[in-house]
Amino acid sequence: MFILFLVVSLISSINATSIVSRSQSYPLSQPAVHGPKTGLFIGNGRIAPDGYSRSATLVNGAFPGTLITGKKGDKFEIDVVNKLYDDSMFQVTSVHWHGINQNKTNYADGASNITQCPITPDHSFSYSFSDPNQAGTFWYHSHYSVQYCDGLRGPLIIYDPEDPWAHLYDVDDASTVITFADWYHDIAPKLQGKISFADSMLINGIGHYYGAEGRRTKPAVITVTPGKRYRLRLIQMSCETAVQFSIDGHSLTIIEADGELTQKLVVDRLQILAGQRYSVILNATQPVDNYWVRGIPNYNQTYNGSAILRYEGATETEPTTVDTPSTHPLRETDLHALINPVAPGIREYGKADINITLDVSFRNDSGSNGAHFYVNGATLESPSSPVLSQILNGTDASQLEPHKSMYVLGPNKVVEVTIKMNTTIESGGPHPMHLHGHSFYVVQSADADDNTFNYENPVRRDVVSTGIVRNQTVIRWVTDNSGPWFLHCHIDWHLDEGFGVVMAESPQDTPAHVSPVPHEWGRLCPIYNEYVGHTLTGSQGNSDLH
Repeated sequence: MFILFLVVSLISSINATSIVSRSQSYPLSQPAVHGPKTGLFIGNGRIAPDGYSRSATLVNGAFPGTLITGKKGDKFEIDVVNKLYDDSMFQVTSVHWHGINQNKTNYADGASNITQCPITPDHSFSYSFSDPNQAGTFWYHSHYSVQYCDGLRGPLIIYDPEDPWAHLYDVDDASTVITFADWYHDIAPKLQGKISFADSMLINGIGHYYGAEGRRTKPAVITVTPGKRYRLRLIQMSCETAVQFSIDGHSLTIIEADGELTQKLVVDRLQILAGQRYSVILNATQPVDNYWVRGIPNYNQTYNGSAILRYEGATETEPTTVDTPSTHPLRETDLHALINPVAPGIREYGKADINITLDVSFRNDSGSNGAHFYVNGATLESPSSPVLSQILNGTDASQLEPHKSMYVLGPNKVVEVTIKMNTTIESGGPHPMHLHGHSFYVVQSADADDNTFNYENPVRRDVVSTGIVRNQTVIRWVTDNSGPWFLHCHIDWHLDEGFGVVMAESPQDTPAHVSPVPHEWGRLCPIYNEYVGHTLTGSQGNSDLH
């Protein structure tokens, strides 16, 4: 405990200048690697990743957060310590391990008021989980309100020593992890309920913003050796903004989407939505030079993301390469799962064991209600206690909260969910829908024709675009992981406005499936409830669902 106290004190005492320096230097050299047993100290500090200084929510004093790695089959034990003190931002927290299925460890999923109560200041919680079958590119982020927009997000990589595609690349390490994150100059609590656009798109934690010429930051540099092949792991950690990713003069071969291996697909540009990840192979076979790495946001108000791909031997100058029109951009319908490619169940639309349609609408009310999304007429509201707590306490499935946003599913059933976007242009988009606890088969993509389905070899992933106005997306999975799982838009502002539902898989089986639940998990709610009782004012707000 004494050692822990010293470490916490050290992290808390880091001054603003050193935090800024660390944030700016992170992408320029291979970052430190932690895990699978490690600690994350969540605190506040000032950073200027795009040249504009602001207070932020940091992981171990840095943004992006610590790179956590492990090998397939490893047990992760990650102590999250809350040392937040800035009362202008959220001071409670929880951490979601995005893409990890948490089979038998639903309590470690990290979704506030779905699978746990938040962690209060000066308290901690140890997230412990493993999965013998998962490997790939993942990430972690706050799942409390819109907190991760203030900085609590970082990469998580699980390497597979027997990767079927290992013969395609020579280098796959910390230096080939590439993160994208939109960045706001205003703190997240001020932006809730407002239409806002990010000021900049950061690549590996560095970017620019309009009007920042006098405070221009140096772009992140990705160095490659001529003739070598690199597995680039692309992680989209944005709160809202989608990006078009490309590297001037280079084609890219996709081999993974959201922790699931795919058949090889050569593209020259990828649209990557918030929450999505890809692994691509880059062959360093072009002339020795500097090339722009581009992350072009889908909003003109956001400054383009840029980094430099630098061949060894090239001068240390900015590239002069140009962005040429794409000739073979990624289409999701061209992606196909490498392993177990056939979707489960009868290969016909509407013929799953359980068929659910989610009609999504949006209203921007002029009164005090503000903007809200509605799924089948209901906007997501915070339950009185976490859904997992309700289940473990014996609440009947028909009485689980939030009632209007709860879908109870039987065990070992094929579920087919159709998501229909009956929204307006002003609702933003494309909307990235993320399912906790599972990867799913995308049997109809939003960019497919209305009557085009693929049950033979669709892509399998955990975040899918549901498009914009009048688009439809259809996904399938099997309910073999008992527990309450979030299905929500990964634009964090939209989830905050009610765009989500809960899929409660065989709740009658959950107590046995997740047993034993850690004692520390059971203490989170009493501690949080006492904290809320003593917090009469401040920035915690009422929106603590996610």
